[in-house]
Amino acid sequence: MPMESKGLALEGGERVSTTASLQRQGYRTLFGPGLVGGATKRALDIVIAATGLVMLAPLFVLTALAVLLSSPGPLLYGHRRIGANGRVFRCWKFRSMVENSGEILERHLAENPEARAEWRRSRKLKNDVRVTPVGHILRDYSLDELPQLFNVLRGEMSIVGPRPVQFDELEMYGTDVAFYLRARPGITGLWQVSGRNDVSYDQRVSMDKAYVSQWSLLGDFVIILKTVPAALTAKGAY
Repeated sequence: MPMESKGLALEGGERVSTTASLQRQGYRTLFGPGLVGGATKRALDIVIAATGLVMLAPLFVLTALAVLLSSPGPLLYGHRRIGANGRVFRCWKFRSMVENSGEILERHLAENPEARAEWRRSRKLKNDVRVTPVGHILRDYSLDELPQLFNVLRGEMSIVGPRPVQFDELEMYGTDVAFYLRARPGITGLWQVSGRNDVSYDQRVSMDKAYVSQWSLLGDFVIILKTVPAALTAKGAY
């Protein structure tokens, strides 16, 4: 990528402008130090993801059937997210929303000022009208995120890391955006085991910064061990 280009590359060669904070920090913010954990973390990701895909195959099948039988639409949903070094990738999930979710969200936010304010604060809605009944169950127990094991194998995500964000969320990181961009987004992470949506966005940013700046292999194992009980209790999920 040429030095003068300070945008983020999208699929098909398209580019989008960086936020003001990224522009102030310059090109090296996006393509600076090596990724957190290096080859050791990447090897662990491959082993866990490959093992998980084999062991969880029956759960994949049951979840897929539940999604397909519950509402019309595709099985999987791939949303564009910003990954390590500003790379844009499709983050895969089992579909948990109705097929025309974009139109429904736009109309809902236009008609509900409180929901619109909630969306601006956190990019989340506690009572999301787009989510199907089966989708609520998948989200409560993080089953919708199982396909992200394929993202891990592809090197787009890690087992542990910051929660993957959309482009417009980068502004919310302010000067700490460089920490987010130094790590592959994770299927689980400090946010996921610390209350999820009960945590404010500012706290989430602080957690991502702490994770990257203090990374250790032991820390990843601790987060992985905490993930199962966090998912089973569904605390902070919506």
